[in-house]
Amino acid sequence: MGACLALCSLASCASCLCGSAPCLLCGCCPSSNNSTVTRLVFSFFLLLGTFVSAIMILPGMETQLRKIPGFCLGGSTIPGIENQFNCDVIVGYKSVYRICFAMTCFFFLFFIIMIRVKSSKDPRASIQNGFWFFKFLILVGITVGAFFISDPTFNTVWYYFGLVGSLLFIIIQLILLIDFAYSWNQSWVENAENNDNKCWYAGLLSFTFLNYALAFTAVVLFYVYYTQPDDCTEHKVVISLNLIFCVIVSIVSILPKVQEAQPYSGLLQASLISLYTMYVTWSALTNNPNRKCNPSLLSLVSNVSTPTANESTPGHLQWWDAQSIVGLLIFFFCTLYASIRSSSNTQVNKLLQTEESGGEAGEGVVGEDGVRRAVDNEEDGVTYSYSAFHFHLALASLYIMMTLTNWYFPDTSTQAMRSSMPAVWLKVCSSWLGLSLYLWTLVAPLIFPDRDFS
Repeated sequence: MGACLALCSLASCASCLCGSAPCLLCGCCPSSNNSTVTRLVFSFFLLLGTFVSAIMILPGMETQLRKIPGFCLGGSTIPGIENQFNCDVIVGYKSVYRICFAMTCFFFLFFIIMIRVKSSKDPRASIQNGFWFFKFLILVGITVGAFFISDPTFNTVWYYFGLVGSLLFIIIQLILLIDFAYSWNQSWVENAENNDNKCWYAGLLSFTFLNYALAFTAVVLFYVYYTQPDDCTEHKVVISLNLIFCVIVSIVSILPKVQEAQPYSGLLQASLISLYTMYVTWSALTNNPNRKCNPSLLSLVSNVSTPTANESTPGHLQWWDAQSIVGLLIFFFCTLYASIRSSSNTQVNKLLQTEESGGEAGEGVVGEDGVRRAVDNEEDGVTYSYSAFHFHLALASLYIMMTLTNWYFPDTSTQAMRSSMPAVWLKVCSSWLGLSLYLWTLVAPLIFPDRDFS
């Protein structure tokens, strides 16, 4: 797809920006399906918003944002609107909140519009698959308007929306990760069996060992750096419980009865889920407001002592920490996977409102103007739920907002950002939920033997 984008002619793409046909990117990728192209372009909108949000929190941006009337202290004003906030302290997260608010509203609007669209013959399907220029203008317009929201309680209220939306997105992310793990294992096992090549088994074994090694190393580092002999009891409990739960699901995944019910179940999936659980655990530990139990990565590397909770500066905020970067990488992977996926698991497809197969890509259709366009593979029925896809992107916008701001709580009374325990326990619960979901995929065929879980 990257090569296709590089070869795409600007002129041919420009002709599609205002059209209702799904021709964007299709002159250079004529074998693609319109359903895949549409999802990729909407995902590009989300990634573009993420990129802009990341730029807005870079140091020095407050100088430029002071030029917006009524935005923050030290900037220009307009009659009736007074500057109320310190740009140096909160302008970064304030910008992220407003950009992500605009993206959430944009995708939620399409979620409402696209409810119960059954095929591309529906008039609303042309809105879904075209008019990209106007969609972009709508997104830009909502974003510009969001920057003029002056209510100081907006940030606090939207923070709680972000918490709930992020939890729902993490659930979807977990489902996609589990589905990917099963598809990965099944594909490599089938390649080994069909080609009689043991290298595929060696690859599975290598990745399984690597995942477990990284997960075990993470546990050791957690105990060393995020616990204290006389403090951090919550950290000790969470780390120990998640370690025990990972061992349990690993044992269950290789039980004879589970293997009989699910031949493609194995330690590869368990190792990947265990590694992801350790990442979520790490992310939770780094949100503890008790600085004694939550040393910064910089202090760990440079051997500098971390200030205690009473000594910490309320306005200090480290935007680009390691756990946020890892979270963004996982988000990018899951977004791309959700855009192009066609799962072989019928239960996953039912849950995520997609068909088992969107059809093989055709050879493209040549229009009267000589431009090749994508194959319309949705004449008889949509291959994915338009509304469910947009709802997923709306939740992803909230997750991006929380990730870029380190899940910190905006304190409007002190004009600062601070860690909060609700974010810690939300992440801990999400790690337990992920393990529970994976465990359910293992035991469900045993509990309901008459149902099809393939």
